[in-house]
Amino acid sequence: MEHTTMLGGNLWIWVIFIGFTIISWLISNQLKNRFQKYSKIPTANGMTGRDVVEKMLRDNGISGVKIGTVEGQLTDHYNPANKTINLSKDVYYGNSIAAAAVAAHETGHALQHAKAYSMLKLRSALVPAVEFASHWVQWILLAGIILVNTFPGLLLAGIGLFAIMTLFSFITLPVEIDASHRALAWLRTSGITSQQTQGYAFDALKWAAYTYVIAALASLATLLYYIMIYMNRRN
Repeated sequence: MEHTTMLGGNLWIWVIFIGFTIISWLISNQLKNRFQKYSKIPTANGMTGRDVVEKMLRDNGISGVKIGTVEGQLTDHYNPANKTINLSKDVYYGNSIAAAAVAAHETGHALQHAKAYSMLKLRSALVPAVEFASHWVQWILLAGIILVNTFPGLLLAGIGLFAIMTLFSFITLPVEIDASHRALAWLRTSGITSQQTQGYAFDALKWAAYTYVIAALASLATLLYYIMIYMNRRN
């Protein structure tokens, strides 16, 4: 009976894993396609991603934020630890709607930081715990599954660490969505996007948000799987 339960559990997690992998790949492809499409549509005033960041910071009265470049595509991010907006070279030097949208989104995180946005503060507070959890969780979960009948608390500890990572994924969602709202509102009022190109900026950021949604749901599904293993082995 226990073997049948475990077999069913393993089949379930593989179906979930493959399903989320396929969806994640499809969304990632759509995001890249959208970025390439909107990268061919220039901003009306010719502003580059760096220009957008500088103007958005200036318009919001924010100083002390550095702007740098980072390798890769769609690797743009804001680092609250050193108050640095890191833009990929396509965004930093690009003068397209896609570049403007991404640059404004990352600047939205700087605005959150400056205004002490509660969810960003909570996310930042969790970073040390998440870094610790990500380093040890796979080994503790593996040992916990193997030794669950002897040391059930080990698997429970692994579940706790994975739960921290899942919580982090879900806290990231409102942080990213809020940054996009700030970006889109500013792009519209600043005149960088027109009525038509505003829709393009929204579409690009919408697909970027989907990647975070899928990551959070995949993490939750995996967490539930480990909980199921713990509950079934205990019975």
